[in-house]
Amino acid sequence: MPATSSNARQSRDAAKSSTPAKFGRALLLRCPRCGGRGLLRTWFKMADRCPTCGLALERGESSEFWIGAYVFNLVAGEVLAIGIPIIWMIASAPHQPWTAIQITAALLAVVLPIAFFPFSRTLWLAWDLSFRPAEPGDSGGGAGHAV
Repeated sequence: MPATSSNARQSRDAAKSSTPAKFGRALLLRCPRCGGRGLLRTWFKMADRCPTCGLALERGESSEFWIGAYVFNLVAGEVLAIGIPIIWMIASAPHQPWTAIQITAALLAVVLPIAFFPFSRTLWLAWDLSFRPAEPGDSGGGAGHAV
């Protein structure tokens, strides 16, 4: 079978993948559509397109598209930053180590959003693909992508 038809089939199959599959790929920092690697240039910078399937990673207005990812990042980071100390307080009652809990909570509030940043972007992309499947202009130019 020619490589072009195999890649086209693979792209169609990826576009029809389930929502849990998209989120699973996103948690692994892979393309939610095809599972391809190489979406991150640095921890804070994504490529323009998936190198495997060519999916445009900014789907819509570039200044507005990632607002959802920022919300994912803030909510997940801050919920954990307050949830972990609360669980610690309950588990260590009645003799809570207040200073350690306060320092840990402050560190978590700063570190978790930074650590979760690329995950929030791939998860937002998976969310977007689940509700708004690939459209014309979302693909093209990836290595192995049949244009």
